[in-house]
Amino acid sequence: MVQLYNLHPFGSQRVVPCKQEPAHFCCGQDVLFVASTAASCRVDVFTVREQGRCEALGSFATLGPVLRMAHSSAGDYLVTIEEKSKATFLRAYVNWRCMSSGSSRVCVRMVGHKMEESYSEALKEQMSVVEMPLSDPPVCISCCPVNGDLLVGCKNKLVVFCLKYRVINQNLTVLDFERSLILHIDNLIPAEVAFCARHIAITTELDVLILKLELVQQSADRTEQCAQGVSAPEKAVDGGSPSTHPLQLELDEFIICQKPVELLGEESKLCEIPVTLESTELPTEDTKYFQVQYLLFRRFAPDQSPFGFCEETKLHSVQLLPVYQAAYEETENKRKLLSLFCFFSLPHVGYLYSLGKLVELISTYQYSEKSEQAVLTPQFLHVITSQNLQCFTVRCSAAAARSEDPYIDTTVKACPPVTLDVCTLRMQLFIGPRAICHFKNHIILLTKADTEDITERRKPTRRMLSRKADSIKSRTNSESEPGWNLYIINTVSTIQLYREMVEYSRTYENVKTESCIHLLSEAHLLVRAAIMDPHFLKSDEKEDLLRAFRESCAFLGDCYSRFDTKDYHLALPYYRMSGLSMTEVLKRLVSEGDEIQTYERGFIFYLTHSLNEDSNEELSKESGNKVLQIFYLADPVQLPDILCSPSMRNICPLTAVKYLQKVEKMMPSVVLTLTKAFFALKMGDLAMYEHEMHSYKETTLACGFIGQPRLLQQRKEGIVTPTEFAVHLKEMQPGLLVAATVALHENSKIELEEADTFFKMLCNSSENTIPQLLVDFWEALLVVSSQEKILQELLLRVTSQYVWRISKKQIPETKPLKTTEDLINSCSHFGLIVPWIASVMSVGCSSDKDYHEDISRLQSLLCSQSINIASVLPVLEPLTEADSVGLAVRVLCNTRLGNYEEAIDQLLRRCPDAAVFYAQQELKGDSQALWWNKLLPELCKRTRLTGNDCPVLISSLKAETLSIVAMELELRDFLSLLPEDGTAAFFLPHLLHCSQRKLLA
Repeated sequence: MVQLYNLHPFGSQRVVPCKQEPAHFCCGQDVLFVASTAASCRVDVFTVREQGRCEALGSFATLGPVLRMAHSSAGDYLVTIEEKSKATFLRAYVNWRCMSSGSSRVCVRMVGHKMEESYSEALKEQMSVVEMPLSDPPVCISCCPVNGDLLVGCKNKLVVFCLKYRVINQNLTVLDFERSLILHIDNLIPAEVAFCARHIAITTELDVLILKLELVQQSADRTEQCAQGVSAPEKAVDGGSPSTHPLQLELDEFIICQKPVELLGEESKLCEIPVTLESTELPTEDTKYFQVQYLLFRRFAPDQSPFGFCEETKLHSVQLLPVYQAAYEETENKRKLLSLFCFFSLPHVGYLYSLGKLVELISTYQYSEKSEQAVLTPQFLHVITSQNLQCFTVRCSAAAARSEDPYIDTTVKACPPVTLDVCTLRMQLFIGPRAICHFKNHIILLTKADTEDITERRKPTRRMLSRKADSIKSRTNSESEPGWNLYIINTVSTIQLYREMVEYSRTYENVKTESCIHLLSEAHLLVRAAIMDPHFLKSDEKEDLLRAFRESCAFLGDCYSRFDTKDYHLALPYYRMSGLSMTEVLKRLVSEGDEIQTYERGFIFYLTHSLNEDSNEELSKESGNKVLQIFYLADPVQLPDILCSPSMRNICPLTAVKYLQKVEKMMPSVVLTLTKAFFALKMGDLAMYEHEMHSYKETTLACGFIGQPRLLQQRKEGIVTPTEFAVHLKEMQPGLLVAATVALHENSKIELEEADTFFKMLCNSSENTIPQLLVDFWEALLVVSSQEKILQELLLRVTSQYVWRISKKQIPETKPLKTTEDLINSCSHFGLIVPWIASVMSVGCSSDKDYHEDISRLQSLLCSQSINIASVLPVLEPLTEADSVGLAVRVLCNTRLGNYEEAIDQLLRRCPDAAVFYAQQELKGDSQALWWNKLLPELCKRTRLTGNDCPVLISSLKAETLSIVAMELELRDFLSLLPEDGTAAFFLPHLLHCSQRKLLA
């Protein structure tokens, strides 16, 4: 792997026209603040134009020499730590831009001081200096880039000042600060702090602690607890006392050093640094309460490497870097924090951590020499050493992309891994780099040469970057002679550096495969990071960056297709992200006229997945033939799948058959036979078709379609459409077609709704018309399906269709594939029709015989125990009770629901002949009491009313009902049921039978 690419990320450089040597500097939104080392106690402000041109904007006085300074983009204020009379002061400079208009008015006020109405209007035209008194001297500061809050590090504590926007009146809003929280940290003097989105990073000489302030739900009984915060367990990492500060135990001539430790996530609570929170806000309804979450603790041992001595080892350049969610037009001004990264460095090693749901080390940076300072950006890490400005690649965009979409590594999209090796893009020689900062596409670099270096510096050298002519002239003035300079180095545009990376990758294309992929991955991440920038939507390079992103995906797709790598499968998602069509990819990778060209796994993987999709792209005849040749050589077993692809519609059928015959000699299969039959139909060769279709049994052929469903149905724009093969089977072998579709459904190759559409299109039926072939499919599916949800849906569908055809007097357009008897014998969901139904149906009209099959199927379904009667009652509404079909159905439903009495009433009212037959078969067990409670009284009543004119009622009463009642009841109960006006001779035989049964017992 190449570790140093020697690209050119640095462009032109210009000299900042400082009159005095800078002590500290920092960047604003478009300005540079410079505090000098002289006793002038001033901060000079320079505006930065395009290409790094620098112009003096003005200056303002400070209380004393500046020890630390920082700028907040949120609120656009500058905060400083200043020294005067051996005392340190914390001050914030607000509304400092007014000095550029010539105003020299300055307002000095204490933090939180209520501004008087008398001078509030004057605040518009004057700079405000906010004094922030502290009980302990401030050591370090950091501004949150998200909301502008300020974190101040003091001995044994950190103080948080919230940025507030005070509304004075409708025309004036001023910035103010409110001391809101104090973090008490025992035995810790912070060297540097970083603050972002309630995350806090603290470094001492050899310790790093990262915390997060978590909002907690506040209740009355927890108020005091939350105000005081949460302390870490007082357990030393290595068994020592928690109050013992590292590197301070001196015994004789030895220094006792604690061993290196890295604690991530929950484990970091075990560190020996307890943190206690103290809220300093006045409690209100909007007061927020926090608790501390430990994210990372890391302790380093003194460096004993040959590069430096023990006392030179200390941490520097701690930084929290936010990465925002890719912007969209409607949310351009509502940036959402996506990921957060923390960087810190030792003299010879830098560490980059991701602070997401998991805290993990994603990159380690090894420097060639001792570093002075480093600055992290979303695209690069810039490090200065004693002689170099070095530029390293970073993995922030790769990690952020996965935070935005955890499923990014799929067949649709991909991103280079976070674990991609770090490389150095450039090591640019400079004389005496001392400090560095970064904003936008500029690097600000302070250099200071030793006295002996000045003479060497004036000699012609290639160490310095080429500069513009006006910059070279500015170097000739006397102010530059003492040996220091403040440079603004303009980094090249993302597009320019991307082009250089792509061009440079070609040098490794045929020599070092992994190096080529590595560099193209770097180029891809470079562009991805630029697209994730919050200002991307307003960028002049927006379209160029999007074009470069697609192009980089195409290049990576080429690499994974051409090279034999373990990650060959990435060819597919990268080509998809590139927007290239299959035809365009083929042109990139397939050489014209090269018959011996070999194809790697990545290309075959891409083609296989692309052709197996239901794409609207159709390859030309020539491209299709080339694809056939590729798969015949690389993976012949896939030829049936490839030939059935919608993209191969233009392929010559004769050519397809020739390739299939070649493959069949090596590996015959039923899928291959079906594919040959498919293309035989396309050619109109029915003899060949018949020969192929008779090669296997029909059941084997039906199962063969599972291996290649697209022989029967293809998708176009998401809609399932039947093929010529399906149309032919519908006419010639509908049973095979239905069996094949059932097999496809049971193997999750087609959904129920898709099958509906398929058969309707196949039979040219309208949306609301159900063809018989679809009903045949439902009935066949009932035989094999075991899913309860599917079964109930199918039962409801076939019931609806039977009812519709019976009520509309519609005859099926084709003969059903199975009779009712077939269904009863093969499917448990069709039950035996109970005999009493025949008695009911015997009184029906003769026209019902035309729909005998639908009627018997419906009755068979209702006689089974599978169907849910309650759910089908609305479906049965069209069948009126006026005819025998409706009557039989109503009585069946009432019987299944247990409403026997209502069923008997229906029969006695409409078909009394069948009442006793019904009672004989249905009134059993608990329902048998209806014989004497319901049926006997009704028959007696009806006989009395009709007299001897109703022989059916008399015979039913005499032959069946009285026999059953006499057998079941006691003599006294039997006598109580007989009518008082009855003929004794009529009932006497049954009374004798009842009494004799009692005597025998």
